[in-house]
Amino acid sequence: MDPNQSVVENYANPRTCFFHVLFKGAALAFYILSALFIDNFVIIFVVTVLLAALDFWVVKNVSGRILVGLRWWNEIDDLGESVWKFECLDQESLARMNKKDSWLFWWTLYISAVAWIFLAIFSLIRLQADYLLVVGVCLTLSIANIVGFTKCKKDAKKQIQQYASQTIASRFSSTLQSAFSVCT
Repeated sequence: MDPNQSVVENYANPRTCFFHVLFKGAALAFYILSALFIDNFVIIFVVTVLLAALDFWVVKNVSGRILVGLRWWNEIDDLGESVWKFECLDQESLARMNKKDSWLFWWTLYISAVAWIFLAIFSLIRLQADYLLVVGVCLTLSIANIVGFTKCKKDAKKQIQQYASQTIASRFSSTLQSAFSVCT
């Protein structure tokens, strides 16, 4: 291998990347193309929302874990309050995550939401309230994943910073104890 040639990093999880993109693309493509071939709003609504729900589930439960090492969910506690729960891999495992996988995960998450926003604007301009409903459901599912994973990523960074602070503090403390024990 030529030393001047850079090593191109491949996707570590190509199947997961494929399915991460597949349902997003399928929902968008079906919604856009269905107007050309299908004249039944109920079919368009059901199939598009089903594909968007499959995308939501795959992203939340599979590709989020594998591609970026994050997982989130929301629970209702005994007082009826909404409580966000987050999981992330340890710092060492997160550092080993494939950069291409991570890039694909985040960009497709945001790009699909932007596409649904454009489709919502288009439905508003054409005064199609029924199609705006379809887009609204799909956009809500897309934004729920964005919010969940963004909060999860922030929580993971906070946990890593706390761990690093505790590690530094404990090492400093043990160094001081060693220094004073040698003096006595």
